[in-house]
Amino acid sequence: MRKVKDLTGPGLTDGFGIGGTDLGVTAVAPDGRLVSVFGDTFERAGVGGPGWRSPVVLFGDPGTATSGIRWTGSTGAYPYAEQALPYRHDSMVRGRRVGTVIPTDVITIGDEMYLHVMVCEGLGNVHWTEVHRSADNGESWAHTGAWWPGDHHGGLFQMLTWELGDDGYVYAFSTGFQRDKGLVLQRVPADRLTDPRAWEGWGFRGGVWAWGNPPTIALTGAYGELCLRRVDDRWLLSFFDAGNYRIDVMNLDGPTSNLYEAVRSTVLQGCSWHGENHGSGHVAQLYGGYIVPGSTLDDLHLIVSQWNTEQNWPYRAMQFAGSAPRPGARPLPGAEETGSGTGRRILRAAHDLVLRRMS
Repeated sequence: MRKVKDLTGPGLTDGFGIGGTDLGVTAVAPDGRLVSVFGDTFERAGVGGPGWRSPVVLFGDPGTATSGIRWTGSTGAYPYAEQALPYRHDSMVRGRRVGTVIPTDVITIGDEMYLHVMVCEGLGNVHWTEVHRSADNGESWAHTGAWWPGDHHGGLFQMLTWELGDDGYVYAFSTGFQRDKGLVLQRVPADRLTDPRAWEGWGFRGGVWAWGNPPTIALTGAYGELCLRRVDDRWLLSFFDAGNYRIDVMNLDGPTSNLYEAVRSTVLQGCSWHGENHGSGHVAQLYGGYIVPGSTLDDLHLIVSQWNTEQNWPYRAMQFAGSAPRPGARPLPGAEETGSGTGRRILRAAHDLVLRRMS
């Protein structure tokens, strides 16, 4: 993949009161706009200082989706991008201290949008997850009442991605927020998305995989941010492979495809700061990897985050473009293994710094 442009940072999102931010998971609103949801956001470039809020929503021009997203607005009183959900950082909520609320994915179903978030105390410590609804194209959000404890399914239902199938089900892969766990798969009827009782797992019991079983790990490893989207009649799953310090993309027949046998390629390779080359897809301290609506298999666009936890800048979202792997294709250049320790060392470094810099 090659870098298309920086999406956030000085000279790009200052007008919205955004100096530093990350994530940027994106869906198309019912009115056709791009809705991108970002995580911990600050007025200054980097992490910390005034204007801490999360999540934050920016609206994008869909005509610029594959040329480099241009922002046209935000939640809140224009032009300042206000926090989309009503809570205070480092406050007590339901008897638990909540440091921040982090978005994991957003989906449009009919005339409404749904946002899944993790309610956290520090990095990797998820108290619970919950779903919010927007009936006005992402301009405002209200709690649906749906929530799950942080230890649901053994802590594997924290970081989530979802997509709507032709059969009326929403399919969701999830993992933990610690970047040391594998993936599980669940589904739920789209019209019962906010009913936790309606969710069912894809699990292995009695020698076969079947719906309705407790979810079985569908892919071992150490994963972070996830993004499941239908592209050109295929199901693409992009994810941050924290154990191998890279972003991979899988090309699937469907959500229940055998993930061990699916074609999988590394599209962006983690590297040192001295080894960066965004033109060839080598990115230091990368994470995220959200598919941009309007992508095709031949022109796949991802929103990728980067945070220099030592210098505290860059802390931004960027857009990269390339192609998706095809069945039978060889892994893309840069798919070399880097060892499971690198990604975890970066996570530990971020964890050590986040509380200090967010105060």
